[in-house]
Amino acid sequence: MQTNPASPPYTSLVAVGDSFTEGMSDLLPDGSYRGWADLLAARMAARTPGFRYANLAVRGKLIGQIVDEQVDVAAAMNPDVITLVGGLNDTLRPKCDMGRVRGLLTEAVERLAPSCRQLVLMRSPGRQGPVLERFRPRMEELFACVDELAEKHGALVADLYGAPALADPRLWDVDRLHLTAEGHRRVAEAVWQTLGYEPEDADWHVPMPTTLPPGWVARRVADARFARQHLLPWIGRRLTGRSSGDGLPPKRPELLPYEGQA
Repeated sequence: MQTNPASPPYTSLVAVGDSFTEGMSDLLPDGSYRGWADLLAARMAARTPGFRYANLAVRGKLIGQIVDEQVDVAAAMNPDVITLVGGLNDTLRPKCDMGRVRGLLTEAVERLAPSCRQLVLMRSPGRQGPVLERFRPRMEELFACVDELAEKHGALVADLYGAPALADPRLWDVDRLHLTAEGHRRVAEAVWQTLGYEPEDADWHVPMPTTLPPGWVARRVADARFARQHLLPWIGRRLTGRSSGDGLPPKRPELLPYEGQA
């Protein structure tokens, strides 16, 4: 994991991206989502009075939508730190022009890097499974582009894809696309360390203790529920060009003082 040799603290954070950065499926009692970016902001705010935070992420957004709707807004805020995670939704589409995805990601980085003190990119986590396996070459092409852009523009990279712990299905929600609360906690720790802060959990990347896997019947029941509740609606949206985030506003659109809880 690449880390920042400069010493924090940072005074502001803007998060840019899709459902991963919005915080699905780290569900709070009031029905809203928390997620790794909120957790990270809470930690940073605890270190720095007056710390400000914005989260422009919206579930389902493709990299082109992130560029059109979020990048200029984030750049205009001129925060100390911007996190950018995008493009993975594109790789999961039936038809994906990876050349276009790389070009849009490059455009985003070129516009964001000069507008902040530190840009943070990520190699997104990826669980094991047959549904995602067919898209893995695209994902790895995307992550290679992330590495190249980071080196060129002085961005940091949190390598979540290379963390064994985050491949554990127990850290993924029943939809198999979004992390649980524990998964988001580990991502927050990874980005925290990438930014140069003293580790609070040096073993965030270490896999959880092994447990007995569920039996055959339990796995088949879970597979059927996943297909009915999540996979089929997801395929339907892909085929019709709809998104789960259509019409939804960013969760935290303005760069304001943050007093959330870690």
